[in-house]
Amino acid sequence: MSSLSLPGGTWKLGDLTVTRFGYGAMQLAGPWVMGPPADHDGALAVLREAVELGVTHIDTSGAYGPRVTNELIREALHPYPQSLHIATKVGATRDEQGGWPPARRPDQLRRAVDENLEALGLETLDLVNLRLGNAEGPQPESITEAFETLADLQRQGVIRHLGVSNATADQVAEAQSIAPIVCVQNMYNLAHRHDEALIDRLAAENIAYVPFFPLGGFTPLQSDALSSVAARLQSTPMAVAVAWLLRRSPNVLLIPGTSKTAHLRENISGAGLSLSGEDVAELDQIGR
Repeated sequence: MSSLSLPGGTWKLGDLTVTRFGYGAMQLAGPWVMGPPADHDGALAVLREAVELGVTHIDTSGAYGPRVTNELIREALHPYPQSLHIATKVGATRDEQGGWPPARRPDQLRRAVDENLEALGLETLDLVNLRLGNAEGPQPESITEAFETLADLQRQGVIRHLGVSNATADQVAEAQSIAPIVCVQNMYNLAHRHDEALIDRLAAENIAYVPFFPLGGFTPLQSDALSSVAARLQSTPMAVAVAWLLRRSPNVLLIPGTSKTAHLRENISGAGLSLSGEDVAELDQIGR
């Protein structure tokens, strides 16, 4: 399968061309995104399968594990194909309880960038997202000092492109006042539509929107309407949810994760579902 066979085609992240259907590496770490995977070889197989199927956009973070997913990506795929682009996040770390405390001081961000470069085996990071807010979602706060730090690292040549994650619309604008961004990565799915206006604004500016938890997160999406459409299409609710996201806007890039090669293929196949106007109208009622 070539990249052209992946659902949704491609999108330009600045000067980088990526498949709209990407892969999120978070699930490759152990339970609650801590520690090594239960099946190390299986994790490597999923990464290699994703690239063989044409995926050119992998999302990761040094906080996953921590370091675990980055090291798995390097072991599985380094030296990287020229077409493969890896996005990572900085701005949070992990504590012994599995929490995600913020780490957005300039020294913490510089150290996180260095650690990502080392673990991934890279001299330049294709895309670094500044993770904001907390586990409850975006929080209203200034991001100027943190984003200026990343912009400085971009000028030094260790970061190619910048983005923000878990951000409010005001924080997106604040980031843009400091340096160009190529993507926003926020929680969004059929049942959580708070970013509708932001998605449309970003699309008009040719900026990608990357929904995390596209299938509902640790609690999968459940809806009678979703189940009804899936039954009508002889598919699964999760496949329908992914297909709806790809149809939502051309600037939406998907990074569903899995630790199983069979599930990866199911995700890709499901995302290629053809949704009718009736299907979309029924699904659109879920988040209203």
